[in-house]
This record gives sequence, C-alpha cells and structure tokens, in this order.
Amino acid sequence: MINVAAAVSAHVRPGWVLLDHVTVTEASQVLDVSLADAASRMRASADQPERTSQVRAMYRRFGVDPTKTRPSSEALLRRIRKGDPLPRINNVVDICNWCSLEFQVPYGLYDTAGLDGDIELRTGEPGESYAGIRKDVVHLEGRLVLADAQGPFGNPTSDSARTMVQAGASSILTVIFAPAAIGDAALARMLETTSRRMREFAGGIERSRGIPPV
Repeated sequence: MINVAAAVSAHVRPGWVLLDHVTVTEASQVLDVSLADAASRMRASADQPERTSQVRAMYRRFGVDPTKTRPSSEALLRRIRKGDPLPRINNVVDICNWCSLEFQVPYGLYDTAGLDGDIELRTGEPGESYAGIRKDVVHLEGRLVLADAQGPFGNPTSDSARTMVQAGASSILTVIFAPAAIGDAALARMLETTSRRMREFAGGIERSRGIPPV
C-alpha cells in the first residue's frame, strides 16, 4: 500500500491500516470516557516518553527542528499536560488522536476518496506544498511526506485539506509515522489497537494493514 523511498527507509517505517464502511460522526459521546481516561493517564506521568525522543530524532534527520515544528503526537501530549482535554473533531479523528497520544508517535488519517494511485513516503521536493487542514500553505521541501499521483497529501505534523476525513467518508487510511527504532512487534500492536478502536467506535471493517519490509 505504501512504498518507502530508499532515502528515508533507514529512519522511518510507516505502518498503515485501511478500513471500509466507517461511519463518521461528530463528537461521539461513546468516546468521552475513553478519551478522558487516556488524557488522565498521560497527564499523570511527568516523564518524557522514550518514543517522543525517537520521533524528535526522526524529525531532525530530515532537517526539521521538533521544538519549532512539533510532531502531532508531542503537540497532543503538551496540550493535555497543560490541563486541556483532547481536541474533538469527529470520531475517527478522535480515535487517531487517542492512539497518537498513548503511543507517542505521529498519525495521519486520510479519506481514500481523495487519493489517486500509488502512495510513496519520501522527502518533499523543492517548491512542493499543500493547503493544510485549518492552516495556511504547508511547505514540504526536505520534510517527510506521503505523496500520490497528484503530489503530497500528508506528513507527521499536519495533513492536507485534499484528503481530510469529514462526514460522509466511508473508507479511511490510517498511517503511523514510526521511527525505525520502533520494532515490528511494537508497531504491529499499535496497528492492532488502532484497527480495533476504529472497528469498535466507528463501525469500520478492516480491508488490509501492513508494515514495509526492512
């Protein structure tokens, strides 16, 4: 499902899961207790998770200062440690944020209706950019990006408006931007947890999942 360019394969391995027949709903109350519990657990630990450091190292390898352009997982952790709740967008986005917070790795979530052809994880080329979700133009040169036949559509910090998941989406691709230091067994557990939560709380049916070979 995702081809990994040789230039990035030594530093990042994207796990992915593809689900069909999801039902996207806004601010699903069935998630309230689970999200609050997750935030409480992460807030209670003052330590810097090892994976946060691994993700920061991955960012630096691609020329990105993670203290200025924060990984989405770390931004969630900082948010809840300030006493704020997890953001609520819709049930599938909320599930991704839940998993990203707990596992401390960046997640990407994409409506497959907006995707075109094969997908590659690579670095952004000079001049590449896209319109971000609730943001201005996201510049991508030298940064990790997911790209299809139309060009880049996602990265570990902010995804594109082109593939954002909204009400009416039925098939979704979830991508875990895992540093290469995370082993296959740990990444497989993340994918299983993500798929199970999507099936339980969004009614999805898993079509496929995968981890690129070493």
